[in-house]
Amino acid sequence: MSSCALMKDALHFRCPGESWSVELTPAVLGHLQAHKQRRRLSCEAGGQLFARLDVPGMVQIVEATGPRPTDRRSLFGFEPDRHAERREIQARYTQGLHFVGDWHTHPQRIPVPSGRDERSMQEMVRQSAHDLPGFFMVIVGRADFPAGLYVAFHHSTGASSLITVASKVSAS
Repeated sequence: MSSCALMKDALHFRCPGESWSVELTPAVLGHLQAHKQRRRLSCEAGGQLFARLDVPGMVQIVEATGPRPTDRRSLFGFEPDRHAERREIQARYTQGLHFVGDWHTHPQRIPVPSGRDERSMQEMVRQSAHDLPGFFMVIVGRADFPAGLYVAFHHSTGASSLITVASKVSAS
């Protein structure tokens, strides 16, 4: 049985100093939960985040993709298949979903971004052609959610860690 079916609550986050909030839906949380590095020698996993942007002041992340068989994975690293990612972005866009960031796992209980994680996100924000002010990075640790999640918003001048606001039962 997929752990996606076990997640019933959405998690909400806000960015300090901003008027908008972010929701990770139960389906996304279930997907992230299913790919935690639970064993000592489990490889990192990762993928992309897609959102609906039709609710004013809310980024509702409704889908997480990956990992893919063509990604390169190790205990302390994850390199996505960039060609597969571009195909995912194009396919989701035709469904009304917008690429809003990346997720990956860490073998830590409470995840902390590495310098490489930070540099990678800053590079993505600078090099991508998009209408958004930045992208989200979600790191999945071993602890239960929300403590086992690191959620940040990366924009052209830096990054802001998001603050958990609340969890709520989704109406879906």
